[in-house]
Amino acid sequence: MFVKFTSSDRVETAVNAAQVTFISSVTDGTRIRFGEGRSVTVVEPMDEVIERLNKTLYVPQE
Repeated sequence: MFVKFTSSDRVETAVNAAQVTFISSVTDGTRIRFGEGRSVTVVEPMDEVIERLNKTLYVPQE
């Protein structure tokens, strides 16, 4: 599933939550890393990024 964030240049960015490999706090927001050296920096704080990604990956059991 995709999660929408705002990149550091104020452009809306969609992130595939299943491909995230590492998240780190940086001066201008949060850096979200993917495989093969790809990353995006978003303005949302790290706690919000983690919460939104976790909600997307959680599938309730019926």
